[in-house]
Amino acid sequence: MTSPYPHLLEPITIGDLTLRNRAVMGSMHTGLEDFFWDIPKLAKYFADRASGGVGLIITGGYAPNKRGWLKPFASEMTNRLQAQRHQQITGEVHEAGGAIAMQILHAGRYGYTPFSVSASSIKAPINPFKPTALSTKGVEQTVNDFARAAGLAQKAGYDAVEIMGSEGYLINQFLAERTNQRDDIWGGTSARRMRFPIEIVRRTRETVGAGFPIIYRLSLLDLVEGGQTWDEVMELALLIEDAGATVINTGIGWHEARVPTIITQVPRGAWAWTTARLRKEMAIPVCASNRINTPELADRLIAEGTADLVSMARPLLADPEFINKAAAERADEINTCIACNQACLDHVFKNKLASCLVNPRACHETEIVLTPSRRKREIAVVGAGPAGLSAAVSLAEAGNKVTLFEKNPHLGGQFRLAMAIPGKEEFAETLRYFTRRLEVLGVDVRLGTTADVTTVAGFDEVVISTGVEPRVPSIPGIEHPKAVLYSEVLDGSVVPGKKVAVIGAGGIGVDVSVFLTHDPSETLEDWLAHWGVGDPDLHRGGLTDHKDREPVREVTLVQRKTGMIGAGLGKTSGWAHRAVLKQSAVTQISGATYDLIDDAGLHLTVNGQPQVLDVDHVVICAGQESVRGLYNELVAAGRPVTVIGGADVAAELDAKRAIEQGVRLAATV
Repeated sequence: MTSPYPHLLEPITIGDLTLRNRAVMGSMHTGLEDFFWDIPKLAKYFADRASGGVGLIITGGYAPNKRGWLKPFASEMTNRLQAQRHQQITGEVHEAGGAIAMQILHAGRYGYTPFSVSASSIKAPINPFKPTALSTKGVEQTVNDFARAAGLAQKAGYDAVEIMGSEGYLINQFLAERTNQRDDIWGGTSARRMRFPIEIVRRTRETVGAGFPIIYRLSLLDLVEGGQTWDEVMELALLIEDAGATVINTGIGWHEARVPTIITQVPRGAWAWTTARLRKEMAIPVCASNRINTPELADRLIAEGTADLVSMARPLLADPEFINKAAAERADEINTCIACNQACLDHVFKNKLASCLVNPRACHETEIVLTPSRRKREIAVVGAGPAGLSAAVSLAEAGNKVTLFEKNPHLGGQFRLAMAIPGKEEFAETLRYFTRRLEVLGVDVRLGTTADVTTVAGFDEVVISTGVEPRVPSIPGIEHPKAVLYSEVLDGSVVPGKKVAVIGAGGIGVDVSVFLTHDPSETLEDWLAHWGVGDPDLHRGGLTDHKDREPVREVTLVQRKTGMIGAGLGKTSGWAHRAVLKQSAVTQISGATYDLIDDAGLHLTVNGQPQVLDVDHVVICAGQESVRGLYNELVAAGRPVTVIGGADVAAELDAKRAIEQGVRLAATV
């Protein structure tokens, strides 16, 4: 049979290790790495991905010494006992038919501890702790610690190691003028700054032997001032190859960079051009990474010669069966990563366990188990938004007979609004996934059907997931034709004029402002220019002056609160969404009182001063209210009923909570 993705699914040999395909589950810290008692959970998490067919798994980062911790008592590989404990991880992955590499990561000045170290004593803008500069002897010891950690990983049964030289961690800190102001043998010139990673790779090779694969994660674009030039990056790559690396994996941007690199507004494959430029010069395999989330794109990058392998971290978080489905010509059943960061990186940066918005079982495989029901229950799910779709699919997966009622002629609910936002088109993939799963599982889907007490009378259980409706605030003139709801704008039933005021600056208000100003003809080149990404041959670190967007409307975003616009947005993506508002010349007003909407526009009082915004429309983004009429009727009738999603709690468009509630419900029925 002809493979649907022949290049992605082709085996490749790296060192003494033959991988069954060229798909790599890239490194991502989940929080399960930090405590030995979570090793069984971590083993299950990785084993599921190995069973799902991925060629190589790379763990989250393990520090080579305590001063390299990401946070107090974080993951490390420093002694034989730890290596012995990791044998459960490697054993279960191998039993599942997979291969696994351990990433060695020294946090440097990103370490959230008071005893962090770096090349020089320069505080990171994203960390309150100022690092101590490593002594010359300390640098030598750190090099040896990397090599020792690799040797321990080999004893633990890992098939390879990855040395983390990207993302602004310690190795990157040695490489860049920005963070290395040393005048000893480890700094002062580009050649001396490169000595640190070269020595790490060389001594690691001496420790692990000739055939054991060493992957080096190389920062192609630092995207920070004082970063590396392209010539320096290329020189380093070739020297790393000579020092004994088996594969070059690619990284883009430091964590402190003000350019988004992996969130959903980043176009798919946005950084592949940098990998292609590197690969032309290398004799060893090169791995592409960042915003590659479909087998079609991964296969094409390999076919075109952009890369030899493709790293997909969050896509394997979203769907552990990604590769098996692709190989079986079931790509339409892949639960695609939407790059939202809401349950993965946002959780990790808040010191919480990672999960996945579209797959809440990720990292909770031993906790959320969809076991077959003891008896096949007939369950009605009312409402086919995120919560209802999640519940219907999960309940059917648990062996129940499910009927899904939706009053509208189409599935999706709030998903349909979310996927209309520029940069959030990936939500359409989630809707595609759920639609296909309903078909595969044989769920009885009844569109255009308004369920009532009589409709659900014959079911064993009823799940109410009727979602939310926009809240209409009590503003004089709210009935004026200029006042429209955000849902009417996003679903296309109202096309606003050229001058618009947006009331409410939470997540929806920010999204609507982006929607209203976005030019749909924007290309990847335009996107890079807006973020100030230039040719690294010409601009150090790939960073240049940004080009403002040309908004298609004049938008003013207004909120009652006096704080920062969009303060409740995600930790790892909110800053980027606020930056787009600035790039799009959105006027932002805080601390306003809404006085009146009339023919003249929106009347406000700000700091005690009245003003009028001369606008064509006023878009209302003032929150939501739960739709739970049927739930209340069923409760009054004494019927067993469960409410989930927005019908349970109306809080923005919280798909993460809604989908998780649906899955957890199925695990308890």
